[in-house]
Amino acid sequence: MSGSTASAPRAGSHVPLAQRLRPKALIDVIGQDHLLGDGLPLRLAFESGQPHSCILWGPPGVGKTTIASLMAQAFDAQFITISAVLGGVKEIREAVERAQQALNDLVPRATLVFVDEVHRFNKSQQDAFLPHVESGLFTFIGATTENPSFEVNSALLSRAAVYVLRGLSDDALHVLLARACLEPDMPQFDADAADRLVRYADGDARRLLNTLEIICVSALQQKVRTVSDDWLLRSLGETLRRSDKGGDVFYDTISALHKSVRGSDPDAALYWLVRLLDGGADPRYVARRLIRMANEDIGLADPRALRTALDASEVYERLGSPEGELALAQCAIYLAMAPKSNAAYLAYKSAVSLVKRDGSRPVPNHLRNAPTALMKEMAHGMGYRYAHDEPGAFAAGETYLPEGLTSERFYEPVDRGLEIKIGARLAELRALNAGATPPKQSRPLNPAAIGLSRVYPISGLPHST
Repeated sequence: MSGSTASAPRAGSHVPLAQRLRPKALIDVIGQDHLLGDGLPLRLAFESGQPHSCILWGPPGVGKTTIASLMAQAFDAQFITISAVLGGVKEIREAVERAQQALNDLVPRATLVFVDEVHRFNKSQQDAFLPHVESGLFTFIGATTENPSFEVNSALLSRAAVYVLRGLSDDALHVLLARACLEPDMPQFDADAADRLVRYADGDARRLLNTLEIICVSALQQKVRTVSDDWLLRSLGETLRRSDKGGDVFYDTISALHKSVRGSDPDAALYWLVRLLDGGADPRYVARRLIRMANEDIGLADPRALRTALDASEVYERLGSPEGELALAQCAIYLAMAPKSNAAYLAYKSAVSLVKRDGSRPVPNHLRNAPTALMKEMAHGMGYRYAHDEPGAFAAGETYLPEGLTSERFYEPVDRGLEIKIGARLAELRALNAGATPPKQSRPLNPAAIGLSRVYPISGLPHST
C-alpha cells in the first residue's frame, strides 16, 4: 500500500504511521505491480491524462484509497471522499454541489469522487451517482472488499472499469517495514521478528503499520532498540501467536484439517476448522483448501464434493462472517463423510511425469484436424472413426495415444463411491478393445505415401504450378 521516502513527523505525532507513510507519488506505491507496472492497465490510466470511472476491488490495506488520491493528484482534480459506512444521500448531494462549483469556477477543475466501501451503499444510493457519472460532472471511483459483481449495481458497474488489487506480498511488506523503521524512535527488528510481523500482516499494509505503532510505544517504554522474536511474542502475546498465519502452527493446523477429512473423521475436521477460524485464518484461504481436498482426496468417487466446496466458498463470499463460516463447516463435514479416491490425482501426476521425461510425440495422423483442402490432401484425419456412428458410441479397437504409448494406463479407479461404476465401465470398454479387430494400417504419416500431386516446402510458394 504505502510508504513514502519523504520526511515525516516524529513517531510521537498524533498522525498515524499509516498516514505518515502514505505515498506522495505513484513511484512510492508498494505492490500492485500487475496493475502499475510499465504498460499495464492502471499505469496507462494514470499516463493518459484522462480520468475514468473505476472500481478498486481488493482486501483491506492494499492501497485502494492511496491509488484514488494519487489519481486525483495526477489529473489535478478536486478529491472528495465519501464513506459509505457513515455517509448517505446528504453526502452525495454535497459532492454534486462541490463538483458543479469546481466546474463553474473561473478556472474550471475536474472532480473525483471516491466512495470507500461502496458495497455498503444500497441500490438507490448507488443509482444516485449514475446521472452525474454519465454527464461527466465527476469521475466516480469506488473501493470495495467485496465482489463488485454481487455488490455493485449493474448499471453503475457497466460504467466503471474494475481493477483487482491483490494482498501485498511478503517481499512488499518487508520493504514497507524497512521504510517504517527509518521513522524517528522506531526500533529495528531482527530477521525472525520481521518475518513474524510480515506473516501476521497477511498482505495488509495498514495492519502492519498499526501493529508497528503499538510495538514502538512498548519498545520505547522498555528501552528496546532491536526487537527480537521472543520479545515480540512476550509483548503482543496471543495476538501474534494465535494468528501466526505463515508459521508452523498455522500450517500444522491446516495439515490436521486435511488429514482429518482424508481420514473420514467429521468431528476432527470440524474441530480443526474452528481452530483455524478462531486463530484468525482467512476463511477464503480455508475455502480454497477445502476445494483442494475435494479434488485431491475425493475426486470422482463423489463428484458432488467439488461442487459442495465451490458452493461453500461462494456462500462465504456472499454472506461474509460469521454466517458464511457455517457453509465452510457443512462442507468440511460432507468432505469427511464422502467416499475417498485419489485415483484422478495419481493419474494426473503419472501423466505429468511421463510427458516431462518423454518429450513431444507427434499427434497420430487420424486424430489431426483437417480444416483445409491441403491438410486433407496430406491425410490429416484419414481413417478417423466417429464414435457416435459406432455401436454403443464406442469405436472398439481405436487408438488415441501417440505411437509407442498405446499401452499406457494412467487412471485406475478405486472400488468406492461412483468410481465403482466408473471402474466397471472402464473394464467393459477395455474388454471391447481387446476383442476388437486391429485397425487397418491405412493411415499414412507422410505425403509421399498417399501420392500427393504436389507438396511444397513450408518456407515458400512453388516456382510454378
